[in-house]
Amino acid sequence: MATVLVVTMSRNCRRTRNLLTDEGYRVLTACNGKQGLVRLAEQKPDVVLLDCMMPILGGDGMLHAMAAVPGYQRIPVIMMSSLGEDVIAKDVGLRRFLHKPFRVAAVLSTVAASSAEWQTTQP
Repeated sequence: MATVLVVTMSRNCRRTRNLLTDEGYRVLTACNGKQGLVRLAEQKPDVVLLDCMMPILGGDGMLHAMAAVPGYQRIPVIMMSSLGEDVIAKDVGLRRFLHKPFRVAAVLSTVAASSAEWQTTQP
């Protein structure tokens, strides 16, 4: 099963981690984009579930930092926000978005699709 990095400071972090763990995913967590980049470098996750609004470094900032690192550009990122898709950095390749508050089924299907995408692009 894939490794998912959940980057959010919201109270939903524990719930999301438990949900994904129960489905068999290996889950890493970070509470802001700066910590997310550190975890990304240390653990090399298959999918990143990224909150838009965070202190220190928000989701947009983390997404732009990932776009600048060769190898990170291919990691599927799912952005979560209550703001709407029009505020998200699509210019750096974001293809998946979850509206908050999100439904369990939406999280699971989006992570599964992103994980499958990642698996098919690996040598």
